[in-house]
Amino acid sequence: MSDAVRTTVEKLLPEAQRFLADLIRLPSVPGQEHEVMLLCEREFAKLGVTVERVPLSNAIKKDPDYSDPVPDINYDGRFNLRVIRKGTGGGKKLIINAHTDVVPPSEGQIDPYNPRVENGIMFGRGACDDKGQVALFYFMLKALDALNIKLKGDLVGHIVVEEENGGNGSLAMARTGEKADACMVLEASEGKLFTSIRGAVWFRLVFNGKAGHSGQAGQTRSALLMARDAIAILEKFHAETLAASRGLPLFDPFPNPMPITFGKLQAGNWPAAAPSRASMEGVLGLLPNKTKEQICEGMRQALAKGGDEFFSKNFELSFMYRHDSSVVDPKHAFPQAILASAKQAGVPLEVGAMTASCDAWFYNNQVGIPTVVYGAGTLKVAHSKDEQLSLKELTDSACLLTTFVRDYCG
Repeated sequence: MSDAVRTTVEKLLPEAQRFLADLIRLPSVPGQEHEVMLLCEREFAKLGVTVERVPLSNAIKKDPDYSDPVPDINYDGRFNLRVIRKGTGGGKKLIINAHTDVVPPSEGQIDPYNPRVENGIMFGRGACDDKGQVALFYFMLKALDALNIKLKGDLVGHIVVEEENGGNGSLAMARTGEKADACMVLEASEGKLFTSIRGAVWFRLVFNGKAGHSGQAGQTRSALLMARDAIAILEKFHAETLAASRGLPLFDPFPNPMPITFGKLQAGNWPAAAPSRASMEGVLGLLPNKTKEQICEGMRQALAKGGDEFFSKNFELSFMYRHDSSVVDPKHAFPQAILASAKQAGVPLEVGAMTASCDAWFYNNQVGIPTVVYGAGTLKVAHSKDEQLSLKELTDSACLLTTFVRDYCG
């Protein structure tokens, strides 16, 4: 049967490639996914599955786990998709999640929304993150039909918006309370099955100093220099937290699996004046030995104690995005079944840890569904000017996923 799966998948590759190219052509940064969601709705409906809109509304902004790094996004009239391939009964139910939003084009990225194939590799914004994974789900559904595979359990796709700015699409799906035996979040995983996924907090710091002329040394307090000092304080906190987070086998091979990144800094309007206000934004990863609440409080305490009295009273720390880590024991029956299917499909696969954050924790931690991450391609090229996806890797992943769903859902 594995040979039949491989042969069928390879024949269907041109259709999956065409769908992926159509997805890439539609710009879909967070908040602007409407056209690509309409495309998905049309294309999945052609496969004979049930396609349901799951409406979104601005009420989601009141959820304690709502993420708001992008201001003023509107939700009224927008939707996620629930794609259902109904089983005959008596089998396991599986949810597969993938997102349609992408980050903005990278500096130096030429024609990001004009997909091109060179030497069997598809280039374009979203090729691997995450439109390639939406295409992988489509590819697998096509293969199941072509092989005339009838499942006993339900296969449900959650095609969501807004993963890149905190997972608000998956948050909305988690809040529906839908249950399943297992969930797979599709993200590029470089031949790995991620059973441990680190968490992250995105933070915003505002500093209030004393403005003044450059000739008034001692009478001013530069908010920009306060931001500089905060960077040093938080780098020290990060180093201490990383040292305390060693001993987690899947993460230990990485020199820095929970980096701190300072991504934005804004201050001042004149070279010869100390600015009274500075704003800085960044992200700090966290591993499973810490909760997001512990990291947020630890950052607050480090800043409060790390500077002088003026500094400690004149900063404002807030969090735009807070994700816990997501962990499933690699010996759990779910990842073991995926590894067995990979072997049967002839696709190399090993268990690993994901050193980025994603939507897995919504399902695993909040809904109680064992959740892992798998997908075609590598995150090494995601969010870059060279974002790409090997069509061979897409084919291999479709073989694995088709084999697994056939066996797991019965």
